[in-house]
Amino acid sequence: MGKKRSGAGLTGPQQAAKFLGVSVLSGVVLAGIAIPGAGALGLAAKGTVEGFDEIPANLKTPPLSQRTTILDAEGGLIATVYSRDRQVVPLTAISPYMQKAIVAIEDSRFYEHGAIDAKGILRAVNRNAQEGGAAQGASTLTQQYVKNVFVEEAGDDETKVREAQEKSLGRKIRELKYSIQVEEELGKKKILENYLNITYFGQQAYGIESAAQRYFSKPAKDLTLDESALLAGVVQSPSRFDPVNDAQEAMKRRNVVLQRMADMKDISQAEADEAKKKPVTLKVTRPKNGCITAVKGAGFFCDYVRNTFLTDPVFGKTREERAKLWNQGGLTVRTTLDPQSQESVNESIKDHVNQDDKVATAVTLVQPGTGRVLAMGQSKPYGFGKNETQINFSVDKRMGGSNFGFPTGSTFKPFVAAAALEKGVPAGKTYPSPHDMEYPSPVQTCGDKPWVNTSHDRVENESESERGPYGMQEAMAKSVNTYFVEMISENGLCPVTDMTTKLGVIPADGTKLPEVPAIALGTEGMSPLTMANAYATFANRGVYCTPVALESITDAHGKALAVPKSQCDRVMSEKTADTVNTLLLGVIDSGTGTAAGLTDRQNAGKTGTTDSRYNAWFVGYTPNMAGATWVGSGGAKQVSMENITIGGQYYDKVYGGGLPGPIWKQAVSGALDGREAPSFVTVGLGPETGVPTGGGRPSTPNPNPNKPGKPGKPGGDNKPGGRPGGQTAAGATGGAAAGATGGATGGATGGATGGNNPTDPFPGGVIGGLED
Repeated sequence: MGKKRSGAGLTGPQQAAKFLGVSVLSGVVLAGIAIPGAGALGLAAKGTVEGFDEIPANLKTPPLSQRTTILDAEGGLIATVYSRDRQVVPLTAISPYMQKAIVAIEDSRFYEHGAIDAKGILRAVNRNAQEGGAAQGASTLTQQYVKNVFVEEAGDDETKVREAQEKSLGRKIRELKYSIQVEEELGKKKILENYLNITYFGQQAYGIESAAQRYFSKPAKDLTLDESALLAGVVQSPSRFDPVNDAQEAMKRRNVVLQRMADMKDISQAEADEAKKKPVTLKVTRPKNGCITAVKGAGFFCDYVRNTFLTDPVFGKTREERAKLWNQGGLTVRTTLDPQSQESVNESIKDHVNQDDKVATAVTLVQPGTGRVLAMGQSKPYGFGKNETQINFSVDKRMGGSNFGFPTGSTFKPFVAAAALEKGVPAGKTYPSPHDMEYPSPVQTCGDKPWVNTSHDRVENESESERGPYGMQEAMAKSVNTYFVEMISENGLCPVTDMTTKLGVIPADGTKLPEVPAIALGTEGMSPLTMANAYATFANRGVYCTPVALESITDAHGKALAVPKSQCDRVMSEKTADTVNTLLLGVIDSGTGTAAGLTDRQNAGKTGTTDSRYNAWFVGYTPNMAGATWVGSGGAKQVSMENITIGGQYYDKVYGGGLPGPIWKQAVSGALDGREAPSFVTVGLGPETGVPTGGGRPSTPNPNPNKPGKPGKPGGDNKPGGRPGGQTAAGATGGAAAGATGGATGGATGGATGGNNPTDPFPGGVIGGLED
């Protein structure tokens, strides 16, 4: 009776010997070599290793992971991404030298035996039994293929990968059974093709096509004899025989393969000797993977596409399912990215903000009526180096953006106006709009409990001369803080939060918009994509469309996959949208946004600048394009944009109209160059109502509206908009000071939004005393 390990039965080598002894004696293995079906039956007979008959009969081969290609709207390449760099090719696209080389060195009797090489197994078992372990293997090419299938199925799960590669009897037995099935179902040529496509060749190259491209920058069909022998030799140990890192060791191994091919009569001895004389000559193409390889400055758009795939249930019920499909790859993803728009965005960013500036900018363009994201760029490139980042400033946190987004300043005011107009407030509505006032109280919320100004918080306009009464048109053009605080206080907070919800205006961290009057001044952090898409609703005359980045996706077999479609819903009347458009045309014509005025078409928009000039915005649109430009701190430290050089240009103070406006103008001008120029439907705004007329102040023309902000010339946005340091809207919008003290409305909002997450790249009181 054979020796047993304590409590564990026969040793591995003894079990293998017993298994093979019984099988060979019964003629089963020999039957398996000639008739795989008979072998499968025989190996499940009595007397074989316990549990063998419990192994499932069918090997489920997972689709091979391949590279995914991401294209723009015109079919141009944006990026190639992959979990494993592989391109599956048929056997006819693989050099005959390569086919012969891999068989010669890995399984020279491949075409003679069945799934199992009985001679090789007996030799290996005898050796292993002598040495008391698995010192020598006897895997056929078929068995190696099966093992690679299990490795492929394990994906990035390190535990499963180890299990698939472990040198154990259990794994070997499982390989044997599945190998019989594979030989019966596929045949030799298909097994060889599958093996060459699944095998790892080192240097991140999976499969022979990627290996040929990696080492020689050529397709597998063009591999020469010496190149084929070199790659065949790598398979046994991709690290040891890596020709990039050790050409001498790789050459020795290559020559072993060449000699083996000569011994097997695949080539002549003369051919082998000639090939052995050649030096190892590589033409390496370095691995390029992921959104960092994106062209056209589209790294962040690429990342947005990936996150769209991973978060949308159309691609799987769970994130794990979606990630598995994405990592499997082999997809061709056609996106909405418009090359002309993207190029224009890149040029405008480059002309206005440098990569190594203390602040950053982000620009996003969308198409009204379709939700198509046309362009997305920022001044800090996608990457891991200095002055690079992987944070996409254009999108929400869940899509790879900053933790909290960026306070929008006065670009929020059109939402307050839209809510009031939708409620029936006339466009000519006037409010007293004093220079300085307490927040009116109480203010109706969506619940039973109104907001009450218990701390006597105040709001003020940017200058002593700015005193009402004002009508809606002038208040919007001049961005009068007290006007919009009076408007939201009179009409209640719920119409505004309802409107912003319909417009997709959700804080970038995914929280609810707080029901406090200070939101009228843009206290909450939003992303440029959110703002651009909301303004696109005005351009689309009241119909909101969810943003989309995907046009179509086909899998490795050319089968089309379903992609999420934009959902469009009317969220305000045409009259309301047309009225907002008319109001925002006035911002461009004679208000704070004159520097963003296009010369060849109508455009509307709104400027915004936050306390201490930590953030400056311009959000604008034409009937066929909407876009948002943000400029602000692109790192952990908040930078006040006063007495600062950006893009080589000195600014004494940065305003929404002084830098974001010109960036937007150049980006949109180029994006729409040569394209149709439709006009807005405008409405009469009617007489001012509500208080005696005549108190409004006429707008002061800007003497040089198209000149970006030089010292003392803010380029049209000539409203300093409040004292730096959070003094503008005491407590309610008090920024760092309010956030630190927790003071009243602004303190609560500032604390929640500005500084409670140590991992946020934009901590601190960034929501404060909002300017324009």
